[in-house]
Amino acid sequence: MKNLLLFLIPSLIWGSTWLAIKFQLGVVDPLVSVVYRFFFASIILFIFCRVTNLNLKYNTRQHLYMALQGFLLFGINYWLVYLAELHLPSGLVAVIFSTLIFMNILNGAIILKSSIRPIVIFGAIMGFIGIGLVFKQELFSFGLSSNNSMALILAILGAFLASLGNITSAHNQKNNLPVIQTNAFGMLYGAISMLIITLLVDKPFNFDVSFAYISSLIYLAVFGSVIAFNSYLTLLGRVGADKSGYVALVIPVFALILSTIFEGYRWTIFALFGVFFILMGNVLVLKKK
Repeated sequence: MKNLLLFLIPSLIWGSTWLAIKFQLGVVDPLVSVVYRFFFASIILFIFCRVTNLNLKYNTRQHLYMALQGFLLFGINYWLVYLAELHLPSGLVAVIFSTLIFMNILNGAIILKSSIRPIVIFGAIMGFIGIGLVFKQELFSFGLSSNNSMALILAILGAFLASLGNITSAHNQKNNLPVIQTNAFGMLYGAISMLIITLLVDKPFNFDVSFAYISSLIYLAVFGSVIAFNSYLTLLGRVGADKSGYVALVIPVFALILSTIFEGYRWTIFALFGVFFILMGNVLVLKKK
């Protein structure tokens, strides 16, 4: 029952965060919004750690791995996602991000030297064929000057970096770094790394006092970051990457439903078949036999 709850929490919350990100775009630069989100989330986690007397003392090597996880999982990948959502419907970005499953296995094979089964390769091919169908128009008219084409590249790169973050998280858990404290430091380091980039590229630090921006920021920080990430990474540690990966099947479906209702996303026959190919590819990748 606990594992089921740990599965449903990130699935439904993350399925809705893609739409919430849309309300972060406009007045405040995406990079700055990422800084706000994870700095706020880290403060909440540190307060929780203090109230519950959780250990916050770690050595330099452990902090370096926490910082790496933070940069990859709570920093640069979200910046790329926010940039992608400037030009693509939130549901489509969620669909692209579901290729994280393939990338987890690919990076696991490269970094952790794990083997890749033939069915995984077939599933990955199906997934990327699906992306090709969903983005048929963009691919036929592909050009780096096209906003949609660049958004597609950014979303795929964001998923790849998040995959590296997942592998770093798995490494940290295997080395007995607790999820909550690691996330607290990781989110702080992620916010700091994005703050440094913000200063380097000279982005203005401003704030949107509208209800839409503030409420979506709170939702993303509290639910999308603190609650969902801690639930998912706890599930990852309890059941492993293969079973916890099924979260990625629910997220894009829920995100597309919300995108259709609230953003007016218009389905085409190619998009319908493309999403089907991606989800079936994910199922094949996650099957044990």
